[in-house]
Amino acid sequence: MHTLISPVTGDAFAEVELAGPVETDAAIERAHAAFASWRQVAPGERARLLRAFAAVVDEHLEELAQLEVRNAGHTIGNARWEAGNVRDVLNYYSATPERLFGRQIPVPGGVDITFREPLGVVGVIVPWNFPMPIAGWGFAPALAAGNTVVLKPAELTPLTAMRLGELAVVAGIPEGVFTVLPGAGNVVGERFVTHPLVRKVCFTGSTAVGKRIMAGCADQVKRVTLELGGKNSNIIFADADIAAAAAAAPYGVFDNAGQDCCARSRILVQRSAYDEFMSLLEPAVRGIKVMDPSHEQAEMGPLISAAHRDKVQSYVDGANVVIRGEAPDLGGFWLPAMVAEAASVDEPAWQDEVFGPLVSVMTFEDEDEAVALANRTDYGLSGSIFTTDLGRALRVALGVESGNLSVNSNSAVRYWTPFGGFKQSGLGRELGPDAPDGFTEVKNVFFSH
Repeated sequence: MHTLISPVTGDAFAEVELAGPVETDAAIERAHAAFASWRQVAPGERARLLRAFAAVVDEHLEELAQLEVRNAGHTIGNARWEAGNVRDVLNYYSATPERLFGRQIPVPGGVDITFREPLGVVGVIVPWNFPMPIAGWGFAPALAAGNTVVLKPAELTPLTAMRLGELAVVAGIPEGVFTVLPGAGNVVGERFVTHPLVRKVCFTGSTAVGKRIMAGCADQVKRVTLELGGKNSNIIFADADIAAAAAAAPYGVFDNAGQDCCARSRILVQRSAYDEFMSLLEPAVRGIKVMDPSHEQAEMGPLISAAHRDKVQSYVDGANVVIRGEAPDLGGFWLPAMVAEAASVDEPAWQDEVFGPLVSVMTFEDEDEAVALANRTDYGLSGSIFTTDLGRALRVALGVESGNLSVNSNSAVRYWTPFGGFKQSGLGRELGPDAPDGFTEVKNVFFSH
Protein backbone atom coordinates (compact mmCIF):
# COMPACT_ATOMS: atom_id res chain seq x y z
CA MET A 1 0.00 0.00 0.00
CA HIS A 2 1.07 3.55 -0.74
CA THR A 3 0.36 6.24 1.86
CA LEU A 4 -0.82 9.67 0.69
CA ILE A 5 0.31 12.74 2.63
CA SER A 6 -1.68 15.98 2.74
CA PRO A 7 0.41 18.86 1.37
CA VAL A 8 -1.65 21.20 3.53
CA THR A 9 -1.03 19.59 6.93
CA GLY A 10 1.69 17.00 6.35
CA ASP A 11 -0.59 14.28 7.76
CA ALA A 12 -1.29 10.88 6.20
CA PHE A 13 -4.90 10.72 5.01
CA ALA A 14 -5.32 7.78 2.62
CA GLU A 15 -3.73 4.61 1.28
CA VAL A 16 -3.73 3.41 -2.31
CA GLU A 17 -2.85 -0.02 -3.62
CA LEU A 18 -0.25 0.20 -6.37
CA ALA A 19 -0.19 -2.05 -9.40
CA GLY A 20 2.78 -4.34 -9.98
CA PRO A 21 4.10 -5.84 -13.22
CA VAL A 22 1.47 -8.61 -13.32
CA GLU A 23 -1.44 -6.19 -12.85
CA THR A 24 0.05 -3.82 -15.41
CA ASP A 25 0.40 -6.48 -18.08
CA ALA A 26 -3.14 -7.69 -17.38
CA ALA A 27 -4.53 -4.16 -17.77
CA ILE A 28 -2.68 -3.67 -21.05
CA GLU A 29 -3.94 -6.98 -22.36
CA ARG A 30 -7.54 -6.13 -21.40
CA ALA A 31 -7.17 -2.80 -23.16
CA HIS A 32 -5.85 -4.57 -26.25
CA ALA A 33 -8.80 -6.97 -26.22
CA ALA A 34 -11.25 -4.08 -25.81
CA PHE A 35 -9.66 -2.22 -28.72
CA ALA A 36 -10.97 -4.75 -31.21
CA SER A 37 -14.56 -3.77 -30.43
CA TRP A 38 -14.06 -0.11 -29.45
CA ARG A 39 -12.54 0.80 -32.79
CA GLN A 40 -15.64 -0.66 -34.48
CA VAL A 41 -18.13 1.35 -32.42
CA ALA A 42 -20.10 3.59 -34.78
CA PRO A 43 -18.75 7.16 -34.74
CA GLY A 44 -22.04 8.59 -33.52
CA GLU A 45 -22.20 6.12 -30.65
CA ARG A 46 -18.59 6.77 -29.62
CA ALA A 47 -19.41 10.49 -29.66
CA ARG A 48 -22.48 9.86 -27.51
CA LEU A 49 -20.44 7.91 -24.96
CA LEU A 50 -17.87 10.69 -24.69
CA ARG A 51 -20.65 13.24 -24.16
CA ALA A 52 -22.13 10.97 -21.52
CA PHE A 53 -18.73 10.79 -19.80
CA ALA A 54 -18.55 14.60 -19.86
CA ALA A 55 -22.05 14.83 -18.37
CA VAL A 56 -21.16 12.47 -15.52
CA VAL A 57 -18.00 14.46 -14.80
CA ASP A 58 -20.13 17.61 -14.75
CA GLU A 59 -22.40 16.04 -12.14
CA HIS A 60 -19.35 15.37 -9.92
CA LEU A 61 -17.38 18.60 -10.39
CA GLU A 62 -17.47 19.65 -6.77
CA GLU A 63 -16.56 16.16 -5.54
CA LEU A 64 -13.57 16.04 -7.90
CA ALA A 65 -12.49 19.55 -6.95
CA GLN A 66 -12.62 18.84 -3.23
CA LEU A 67 -10.65 15.64 -3.78
CA GLU A 68 -7.92 17.59 -5.59
CA VAL A 69 -7.74 20.19 -2.83
CA ARG A 70 -7.15 17.38 -0.34
CA ASN A 71 -4.72 15.32 -2.40
CA ALA A 72 -2.74 17.95 -4.34
CA GLY A 73 -3.22 21.09 -2.26
CA HIS A 74 -4.76 23.01 -5.15
CA THR A 75 -6.89 26.02 -4.30
CA ILE A 76 -10.59 25.26 -4.53
CA GLY A 77 -11.03 27.81 -7.31
CA ASN A 78 -8.32 26.22 -9.42
CA ALA A 79 -9.56 22.71 -8.68
CA ARG A 80 -13.06 23.57 -9.87
CA TRP A 81 -11.60 24.95 -13.09
CA GLU A 82 -9.50 21.79 -13.53
CA ALA A 83 -12.49 19.46 -13.09
CA GLY A 84 -14.44 21.62 -15.51
CA ASN A 85 -11.60 21.39 -17.99
CA VAL A 86 -11.91 17.59 -18.05
CA ARG A 87 -15.61 17.96 -18.84
CA ASP A 88 -14.94 20.56 -21.53
CA VAL A 89 -12.17 18.56 -23.20
CA LEU A 90 -14.38 15.47 -23.33
CA ASN A 91 -17.17 17.52 -24.90
CA TYR A 92 -14.76 19.12 -27.36
CA TYR A 93 -13.35 15.80 -28.57
CA SER A 94 -16.77 14.15 -28.66
CA ALA A 95 -17.06 15.82 -32.09
CA THR A 96 -13.98 13.94 -33.33
CA PRO A 97 -15.42 10.48 -34.14
CA GLU A 98 -17.79 11.93 -36.73
CA ARG A 99 -15.16 14.28 -38.18
CA LEU A 100 -12.01 12.17 -38.35
CA PHE A 101 -11.72 12.36 -42.12
CA GLY A 102 -9.42 10.77 -44.64
CA ARG A 103 -8.93 12.21 -48.11
CA GLN A 104 -9.45 11.33 -51.75
CA ILE A 105 -6.29 12.21 -53.68
CA PRO A 106 -6.35 12.67 -57.48
CA VAL A 107 -3.95 10.21 -59.13
CA PRO A 108 -3.58 8.82 -62.66
CA GLY A 109 -4.91 5.36 -63.39
CA GLY A 110 -7.34 5.02 -60.51
CA VAL A 111 -8.68 6.39 -57.25
CA ASP A 112 -6.61 6.95 -54.11
CA ILE A 113 -8.13 7.18 -50.62
CA THR A 114 -6.56 7.72 -47.21
CA PHE A 115 -7.98 6.46 -43.92
CA ARG A 116 -7.14 7.49 -40.37
CA GLU A 117 -7.00 4.40 -38.20
CA PRO A 118 -6.50 4.24 -34.41
CA LEU A 119 -3.19 3.01 -33.06
CA GLY A 120 -4.40 0.59 -30.37
CA VAL A 121 -3.50 0.80 -26.69
CA VAL A 122 -2.22 4.20 -25.53
CA GLY A 123 -0.35 4.59 -22.25
CA VAL A 124 -0.88 8.00 -20.64
CA ILE A 125 1.50 9.03 -17.82
CA VAL A 126 0.23 11.99 -15.79
CA PRO A 127 2.26 14.26 -13.47
CA TRP A 128 1.36 15.39 -9.96
CA ASN A 129 1.09 19.11 -10.64
CA PHE A 130 -2.15 19.09 -12.69
CA PRO A 131 -3.58 15.59 -12.30
CA MET A 132 -7.03 16.16 -13.78
CA PRO A 133 -6.62 18.36 -16.85
CA ILE A 134 -3.46 16.68 -18.12
CA ALA A 135 -5.16 13.31 -17.79
CA GLY A 136 -8.03 14.60 -19.91
CA TRP A 137 -5.70 16.05 -22.53
CA GLY A 138 -4.34 12.54 -23.04
CA PHE A 139 -7.32 10.23 -22.76
CA ALA A 140 -10.06 12.33 -24.41
CA PRO A 141 -8.56 12.67 -27.92
CA ALA A 142 -7.15 9.14 -27.75
CA LEU A 143 -10.55 7.61 -26.96
CA ALA A 144 -12.25 9.83 -29.53
CA ALA A 145 -9.91 8.53 -32.24
CA GLY A 146 -10.84 4.93 -31.39
CA ASN A 147 -7.94 3.92 -29.16
CA THR A 148 -8.11 2.35 -25.71
CA VAL A 149 -6.24 3.98 -22.84
CA VAL A 150 -4.38 2.83 -19.74
CA LEU A 151 -3.62 5.85 -17.58
CA LYS A 152 -0.98 6.00 -14.85
CA PRO A 153 -1.49 8.86 -12.39
CA ALA A 154 1.41 10.21 -10.35
CA GLU A 155 2.06 8.30 -7.14
CA LEU A 156 1.56 11.47 -5.09
CA THR A 157 -1.81 12.42 -6.62
CA PRO A 158 -3.78 9.41 -7.88
CA LEU A 159 -7.20 10.09 -6.37
CA THR A 160 -8.95 12.22 -9.00
CA ALA A 161 -7.73 9.99 -11.83
CA MET A 162 -9.03 6.95 -10.01
CA ARG A 163 -12.39 8.65 -9.56
CA LEU A 164 -12.49 9.58 -13.25
CA GLY A 165 -11.96 5.90 -14.04
CA GLU A 166 -15.00 5.05 -11.94
CA LEU A 167 -17.07 7.79 -13.56
CA ALA A 168 -16.20 6.45 -17.01
CA VAL A 169 -17.89 3.18 -16.04
CA VAL A 170 -20.95 5.08 -14.78
CA ALA A 171 -21.10 6.88 -18.14
CA GLY A 172 -21.15 3.56 -20.02
CA ILE A 173 -17.59 3.48 -21.36
CA PRO A 174 -17.06 -0.26 -22.04
CA GLU A 175 -14.80 -2.32 -19.80
CA GLY A 176 -11.14 -2.18 -20.77
CA VAL A 177 -11.52 0.94 -22.91
CA PHE A 178 -10.33 3.33 -20.19
CA THR A 179 -8.32 1.96 -17.26
CA VAL A 180 -6.68 3.94 -14.47
CA LEU A 181 -3.71 2.10 -12.98
CA PRO A 182 -1.96 3.66 -9.95
CA GLY A 183 1.62 2.54 -9.68
CA ALA A 184 5.27 3.47 -9.63
CA GLY A 185 6.83 5.02 -12.68
CA ASN A 186 9.57 2.39 -12.81
CA VAL A 187 6.90 -0.32 -12.85
CA VAL A 188 3.77 0.83 -14.67
CA GLY A 189 5.36 3.59 -16.73
CA GLU A 190 8.29 1.39 -17.66
CA ARG A 191 5.91 -1.32 -18.85
CA PHE A 192 4.10 1.17 -21.07
CA VAL A 193 7.45 1.75 -22.75
CA THR A 194 8.47 -1.89 -23.11
CA HIS A 195 5.17 -3.73 -23.66
CA PRO A 196 4.66 -4.41 -27.38
CA LEU A 197 0.88 -4.01 -27.19
CA VAL A 198 1.20 -0.36 -26.11
CA ARG A 199 1.41 1.54 -29.37
CA LYS A 200 1.93 5.06 -28.03
CA VAL A 201 3.06 6.70 -24.79
CA CYS A 202 1.93 10.19 -23.77
CA PHE A 203 4.13 11.55 -21.00
CA THR A 204 4.05 14.83 -19.11
CA GLY A 205 6.84 15.39 -16.63
CA SER A 206 10.51 16.20 -16.34
CA THR A 207 12.81 16.43 -19.33
CA ALA A 208 15.19 13.89 -17.79
CA VAL A 209 12.48 11.22 -17.53
CA GLY A 210 11.08 12.18 -20.93
CA LYS A 211 14.46 11.47 -22.53
CA ARG A 212 14.51 7.99 -20.99
CA ILE A 213 10.97 7.29 -22.20
CA MET A 214 11.81 8.46 -25.70
CA ALA A 215 14.94 6.30 -25.79
CA GLY A 216 13.00 3.27 -24.58
CA CYS A 217 10.21 3.78 -27.10
CA ALA A 218 12.75 4.05 -29.90
CA ASP A 219 13.56 0.36 -29.47
CA GLN A 220 10.08 -0.49 -30.79
CA VAL A 221 9.66 2.64 -32.94
CA LYS A 222 6.80 3.42 -30.56
CA ARG A 223 4.99 6.73 -30.94
CA VAL A 224 5.45 9.31 -28.17
CA THR A 225 4.10 12.68 -27.18
CA LEU A 226 6.26 14.44 -24.60
CA GLU A 227 5.33 17.59 -22.68
CA LEU A 228 8.37 18.33 -20.57
CA GLY A 229 10.01 21.15 -18.63
CA GLY A 230 9.90 24.89 -19.08
CA LYS A 231 11.84 27.99 -18.06
CA ASN A 232 9.58 30.67 -19.42
CA SER A 233 10.10 34.40 -19.75
CA ASN A 234 7.70 37.25 -19.12
CA ILE A 235 9.07 40.08 -21.28
CA ILE A 236 7.90 43.56 -20.29
CA PHE A 237 8.69 46.52 -22.53
CA ALA A 238 8.69 50.13 -21.33
CA ASP A 239 5.78 51.00 -23.63
CA ALA A 240 3.53 48.40 -21.94
CA ASP A 241 0.83 49.24 -19.43
CA ILE A 242 3.27 48.76 -16.54
CA ALA A 243 0.59 48.74 -13.87
CA ALA A 244 -1.31 45.99 -15.69
CA ALA A 245 1.88 44.02 -16.31
CA ALA A 246 2.89 44.21 -12.64
CA ALA A 247 -0.58 43.17 -11.50
CA ALA A 248 -0.59 40.19 -13.89
CA ALA A 249 2.98 38.98 -13.30
CA PRO A 250 2.39 37.19 -9.96
CA TYR A 251 -0.42 35.13 -11.46
CA GLY A 252 1.89 34.07 -14.27
CA VAL A 253 4.23 32.28 -11.86
CA PHE A 254 2.61 31.72 -8.47
CA ASP A 255 -0.44 29.83 -9.70
CA ASN A 256 -0.29 26.34 -8.16
CA ALA A 257 2.62 27.61 -6.03
CA GLY A 258 4.80 27.84 -9.14
CA GLN A 259 4.46 24.11 -9.80
CA ASP A 260 3.66 24.68 -13.45
CA CYS A 261 5.77 24.00 -16.52
CA CYS A 262 4.25 27.16 -18.06
CA ALA A 263 5.19 29.37 -15.08
CA ARG A 264 6.78 32.64 -16.18
CA SER A 265 9.57 32.22 -13.65
CA ARG A 266 11.86 34.75 -15.37
CA ILE A 267 10.71 38.36 -15.68
CA LEU A 268 12.63 40.49 -18.18
CA VAL A 269 11.96 44.21 -17.76
CA GLN A 270 13.22 46.97 -20.06
CA ARG A 271 15.68 48.97 -18.00
CA SER A 272 13.88 52.31 -18.25
CA ALA A 273 10.72 50.78 -16.74
CA TYR A 274 12.41 48.64 -14.09
CA ASP A 275 12.00 50.86 -11.04
CA GLU A 276 8.34 51.58 -11.78
CA PHE A 277 7.62 47.90 -12.42
CA MET A 278 9.31 46.70 -9.22
CA SER A 279 7.53 49.31 -7.10
CA LEU A 280 4.20 48.01 -8.40
CA LEU A 281 5.19 44.33 -8.32
CA GLU A 282 5.92 44.32 -4.58
CA PRO A 283 2.35 45.02 -3.37
CA ALA A 284 0.99 42.64 -6.00
CA VAL A 285 3.20 39.81 -4.71
CA ARG A 286 2.50 40.58 -1.05
CA GLY A 287 -1.20 40.63 -1.88
CA ILE A 288 -1.27 37.00 -3.07
CA LYS A 289 -3.58 35.15 -0.69
CA VAL A 290 -1.52 32.15 0.47
CA MET A 291 -3.78 30.13 2.74
CA ASP A 292 -5.60 26.87 3.33
CA PRO A 293 -6.54 25.93 -0.26
CA SER A 294 -10.07 24.92 0.76
CA HIS A 295 -10.78 28.58 1.58
CA GLU A 296 -12.80 30.26 -1.17
CA GLN A 297 -10.42 33.24 -1.29
CA ALA A 298 -7.20 31.21 -1.51
CA GLU A 299 -4.95 32.10 -4.44
CA MET A 300 -1.94 29.92 -3.61
CA GLY A 301 -1.58 26.72 -1.61
CA PRO A 302 1.33 24.51 -0.48
CA LEU A 303 3.96 22.61 -2.40
CA ILE A 304 3.32 18.95 -3.09
CA SER A 305 5.79 17.33 -0.66
CA ALA A 306 8.50 17.96 1.89
CA ALA A 307 11.19 16.81 -0.52
CA HIS A 308 10.00 19.18 -3.23
CA ARG A 309 9.72 22.08 -0.78
CA ASP A 310 13.31 21.48 0.29
CA LYS A 311 14.45 21.44 -3.33
CA VAL A 312 12.77 24.77 -4.01
CA GLN A 313 14.20 26.19 -0.78
CA SER A 314 17.70 25.33 -2.01
CA TYR A 315 17.16 27.73 -4.94
CA VAL A 316 15.80 30.38 -2.58
CA ASP A 317 18.89 30.09 -0.38
CA GLY A 318 21.13 30.86 -3.35
CA ALA A 319 19.10 33.79 -4.68
CA ASN A 320 18.95 37.49 -3.87
CA VAL A 321 15.35 37.61 -2.66
CA VAL A 322 14.07 41.20 -2.62
CA ILE A 323 10.32 40.60 -2.17
CA ARG A 324 8.90 37.95 0.14
CA GLY A 325 5.24 37.34 0.88
CA GLU A 326 3.66 35.43 3.74
CA ALA A 327 2.73 31.77 4.16
CA PRO A 328 0.70 30.06 6.88
CA ASP A 329 2.05 27.54 9.35
CA LEU A 330 -0.41 24.66 9.00
CA GLY A 331 2.11 21.83 9.31
CA GLY A 332 2.35 21.11 5.58
CA PHE A 333 4.78 22.05 2.84
CA TRP A 334 4.50 25.81 2.58
CA LEU A 335 6.63 28.58 1.11
CA PRO A 336 5.68 32.21 0.44
CA ALA A 337 5.66 33.94 -2.94
CA MET A 338 9.15 35.38 -3.56
CA VAL A 339 10.93 37.59 -6.09
CA ALA A 340 14.71 37.58 -6.61
CA GLU A 341 16.91 39.97 -8.54
CA ALA A 342 19.21 38.01 -10.85
CA ALA A 343 22.69 39.40 -11.39
CA SER A 344 23.78 36.75 -13.87
CA VAL A 345 22.22 34.40 -16.41
CA ASP A 346 24.28 31.63 -14.82
CA GLU A 347 22.46 31.73 -11.49
CA PRO A 348 20.67 28.41 -10.83
CA ALA A 349 17.37 30.15 -10.05
CA TRP A 350 17.56 31.89 -13.42
CA GLN A 351 18.57 28.84 -15.44
CA ASP A 352 16.82 25.88 -13.80
CA GLU A 353 13.16 24.96 -13.68
CA VAL A 354 12.63 25.77 -9.98
CA PHE A 355 8.99 24.60 -10.02
CA GLY A 356 8.12 26.65 -6.98
CA PRO A 357 7.01 30.14 -5.88
CA LEU A 358 10.22 31.94 -6.81
CA VAL A 359 10.53 34.30 -9.77
CA SER A 360 13.77 35.96 -10.90
CA VAL A 361 13.90 39.43 -12.46
CA MET A 362 16.49 40.89 -14.84
CA THR A 363 16.71 43.99 -17.05
CA PHE A 364 17.32 44.33 -20.79
CA GLU A 365 18.01 47.26 -23.11
CA ASP A 366 16.25 46.49 -26.40
CA GLU A 367 14.31 43.89 -28.38
CA ASP A 368 17.36 41.97 -29.51
CA GLU A 369 18.66 41.55 -25.97
CA ALA A 370 15.22 40.55 -24.69
CA VAL A 371 14.90 37.81 -27.30
CA ALA A 372 18.47 36.62 -26.71
CA LEU A 373 17.91 36.37 -22.94
CA ALA A 374 14.58 34.60 -23.39
CA ASN A 375 16.17 32.05 -25.72
CA ARG A 376 19.17 31.37 -23.50
CA THR A 377 17.72 28.14 -22.14
CA ASP A 378 17.35 24.52 -23.20
CA TYR A 379 13.58 24.88 -22.84
CA GLY A 380 10.96 26.49 -25.06
CA LEU A 381 7.45 25.91 -23.76
CA SER A 382 5.65 29.14 -22.97
CA GLY A 383 6.02 32.83 -22.21
CA SER A 384 4.48 36.29 -22.29
CA ILE A 385 5.18 39.61 -24.01
CA PHE A 386 3.80 42.87 -22.62
CA THR A 387 3.84 45.79 -25.06
CA THR A 388 1.41 48.19 -26.74
CA ASP A 389 3.37 48.04 -30.02
CA LEU A 390 1.76 45.39 -32.24
CA GLY A 391 4.74 45.26 -34.58
CA ARG A 392 7.11 44.72 -31.65
CA ALA A 393 4.84 42.02 -30.24
CA LEU A 394 4.93 40.17 -33.54
CA ARG A 395 8.70 40.53 -34.01
CA VAL A 396 9.45 39.30 -30.51
CA ALA A 397 6.92 36.47 -30.73
CA LEU A 398 8.57 35.27 -33.94
CA GLY A 399 12.01 35.57 -32.35
CA VAL A 400 11.34 33.72 -29.10
CA GLU A 401 11.88 29.96 -29.38
CA SER A 402 8.74 28.80 -27.63
CA GLY A 403 5.68 26.76 -28.52
CA ASN A 404 3.12 28.95 -26.75
CA LEU A 405 3.24 32.71 -26.27
CA SER A 406 0.72 35.23 -24.98
CA VAL A 407 0.74 38.97 -25.67
CA ASN A 408 -0.42 41.15 -22.77
CA SER A 409 -1.60 38.00 -21.00
CA ASN A 410 -0.26 35.18 -18.85
CA SER A 411 -2.67 32.60 -20.23
CA ALA A 412 -0.87 29.63 -21.76
CA VAL A 413 -3.39 26.83 -22.34
CA ARG A 414 -6.69 26.71 -24.20
CA TYR A 415 -8.15 23.38 -25.20
CA TRP A 416 -9.14 24.78 -28.61
CA THR A 417 -5.50 25.46 -29.56
CA PRO A 418 -2.33 23.32 -29.82
CA PHE A 419 -0.03 23.07 -26.82
CA GLY A 420 3.57 21.87 -26.73
CA GLY A 421 7.17 22.96 -26.65
CA PHE A 422 10.29 23.69 -28.65
CA LYS A 423 13.75 22.30 -27.88
CA GLN A 424 13.87 20.17 -24.71
CA SER A 425 10.36 21.16 -23.65
CA GLY A 426 8.88 18.29 -25.58
CA LEU A 427 7.82 16.57 -28.75
CA GLY A 428 4.43 16.73 -30.45
CA ARG A 429 1.34 18.74 -29.59
CA GLU A 430 -1.61 18.21 -27.30
CA LEU A 431 -5.04 19.86 -27.48
CA GLY A 432 -6.50 21.79 -30.39
CA PRO A 433 -8.39 20.40 -33.37
CA ASP A 434 -5.49 18.28 -34.64
CA ALA A 435 -4.68 16.39 -31.42
CA PRO A 436 -6.70 13.27 -32.38
CA ASP A 437 -4.58 12.91 -35.54
CA GLY A 438 -1.64 12.11 -33.25
CA PHE A 439 -3.49 9.00 -32.11
CA THR A 440 -3.97 7.64 -35.62
CA GLU A 441 -2.01 6.12 -38.47
CA VAL A 442 -2.68 7.16 -42.06
CA LYS A 443 -3.48 4.26 -44.37
CA ASN A 444 -3.34 4.86 -48.12
CA VAL A 445 -5.41 2.66 -50.50
CA PHE A 446 -5.20 2.82 -54.32
CA PHE A 447 -7.97 1.45 -56.51
CA SER A 448 -6.98 0.80 -60.13
CA HIS A 449 -9.47 1.74 -62.86
